[in-house]
Amino acid sequence: MPEIFLDNLKKSYGSVEVLHGIDLEMEHAEFTVLVGPSGCGKSTTLRMIAGLETVSSGEIYIDNKPVSKLEPKERDLAMVFQDYALYPHMNVEKNMSFALRLEKRPKKEIKRKVQEVAEIVGLSEYLHRKPAELSGGQRQRVAMGRALTRDSSTFLFDEPLSNLDAKLRTQMRAELAMMRQRVRKNMIYVTHDQIEAMTLADRIVVMHGGYIQQQGTPEQLFKKPANKFVAGFLGTPPMNFMPASLQRSGDDVYLSGKGFDLLCDGFTLDRLSQARSDHILLGVRPCDLDYQPDAATNAALDIDVVLSEYIGAQSVLIGDCGGQKIMVELKSDTPIALGERLRFSVDLKDLHFFNPEDDRAIG
Repeated sequence: MPEIFLDNLKKSYGSVEVLHGIDLEMEHAEFTVLVGPSGCGKSTTLRMIAGLETVSSGEIYIDNKPVSKLEPKERDLAMVFQDYALYPHMNVEKNMSFALRLEKRPKKEIKRKVQEVAEIVGLSEYLHRKPAELSGGQRQRVAMGRALTRDSSTFLFDEPLSNLDAKLRTQMRAELAMMRQRVRKNMIYVTHDQIEAMTLADRIVVMHGGYIQQQGTPEQLFKKPANKFVAGFLGTPPMNFMPASLQRSGDDVYLSGKGFDLLCDGFTLDRLSQARSDHILLGVRPCDLDYQPDAATNAALDIDVVLSEYIGAQSVLIGDCGGQKIMVELKSDTPIALGERLRFSVDLKDLHFFNPEDDRAIG
């Protein structure tokens, strides 16, 4: 499979620059997910790779060959669109074989290829149905199957699950992950859904404002976010952020903020030695707060429960800590009452620290 390299890729519409120099290298047979909020430039980047958008400056290399001047059909790419783009008058078999028939491939080869791909995407029983006779998930699988029959080196997915309901999206995400194991190809996938990114990607590329904020494995980005944006974007419920400062009392150093004073250990002080000042932004994930009524005050947060959202085995509490909104994950069988004050212990090694001036991570 080819290696894809974006070199200082920029895109402008008139005087407005929407991509500000994207540098990205995608390895052989890697599932790369471009993720970010609407308007961050992820779909524009994908469409430039596909040849559907022109490149303002910079270059796209596929196997060390510049391709930004090539037509889409010359790039050996296949694309799955958000809106399926199926031919309504053709059945599933003809939709999936359309590109092969245009290339005038032998009929036996076309039939074999369609049957192979139909088995991969679970459509063997639906080859003679037309799109109107299929569910939304089945139509999306037809679109994926049409791309797979082309046997291209790279597959591009532009938010393919965004039109599906929540249950079907979860099902299709699992099917995509299983298909990924059977089809070892380059895949570049665009989504605004961080759960899709976390569950599908070999590499996540987080974008915001036309820049790449951070890239790496899902675990790397979740555990070591480069800045506040990445930390807040990845994770459900999102990370809590609280202003804090270092306060000294004799030989002890406390991480203090509204509603908490956490006694720092040596490891934490070593991390915070890289801070630009005594004022920092503290981040803590809802899953890292542990309900401990008897925890010491210098290792815990006291939170007044404002709202409890029951979601099955877990509840998400929205509470108040010194006038600040904070979210916590808690087992649903824990008895709680609105307005009740609960104590949650904090393991200092699970905390994240950011410079307030530029939101960059510390330590």
